[in-house]
Amino acid sequence: MLHIAPGIDIDEDELTERFVRASGAGGQNVNKVATAVELRFDVASSPSLPDAVRTRLLARRDRRMTMDGVIVIQAQRFRTQDRNRQDARDRLIAFIEHGLHAPKPRVATKPTRGSKERRLQAKRGRSEIKRGRGAREWD
Repeated sequence: MLHIAPGIDIDEDELTERFVRASGAGGQNVNKVATAVELRFDVASSPSLPDAVRTRLLARRDRRMTMDGVIVIQAQRFRTQDRNRQDARDRLIAFIEHGLHAPKPRVATKPTRGSKERRLQAKRGRSEIKRGRGAREWD
């Protein structure tokens, strides 16, 4: 059971882990041992997620999300399988926690009278400076 937040727990059966060989540095170990983890979680059809959270997660533009609504997390930061496995799970928890919070709706505001006047006064000041730069006729 993977605990996300109060009331949201993901069953182990919903997670699919595949162990593959990691790329990059690691000496001979990288050629022999499958330490990298590919963690898959089907967001679209998971019964563990509330509908609002599922909708927010599927609406996110994330390159890790497939067209079918499956998130694929690859972890190969560490040299051991256990640490990569925990890293993938931590990143999945962070991804789902991001969908727990609904974005605050933006409220359109209008500029105040004082800010409009200050802006226009600054424009007049810049105009005067630029007008003073022009060529003058010397008598």
